[in-house]
Amino acid sequence: MSQTRVLFDGTCPLCQFSVRQLRTLDWMRRLEYFDARHPELFPADLPPLDPVRLLEEMHVVTPTRQVLVGFRGVRYLAWHLPLLWAILPLLYLPGAGTLGQWLYLKVARNRYNLVPCKDGVCSLPKQGTPGQGLPQAGTVTKE
Repeated sequence: MSQTRVLFDGTCPLCQFSVRQLRTLDWMRRLEYFDARHPELFPADLPPLDPVRLLEEMHVVTPTRQVLVGFRGVRYLAWHLPLLWAILPLLYLPGAGTLGQWLYLKVARNRYNLVPCKDGVCSLPKQGTPGQGLPQAGTVTKE
């Protein structure tokens, strides 16, 4: 695995917007993007991932197969996208890790209330139901 992989909720308008922004910032083309609702299309070399947690938070899988979730993934992306280097000091201020993860989770859990929902697909599976709500077919979003 040579590229960093970003796994996101492909039906979430906020997540889609975030991925569009990442693609714009990724002028070195270091990232691959995968819709977490279509695990059957993931590359075979990905480590095992919890399908329910994939829909709760963005996952970043590094070329060394390390999995970074939520704010930790945001920090990693900031290190690897030169256009984000200017914000790195803010991401490492005292307490930024705790506050950043809290804020990330707050937004992630309320993301369908923050942006319009389309075609009724904007819902997370209930806790404790692995794989429920995941479509059987789809396409990968890769650049």
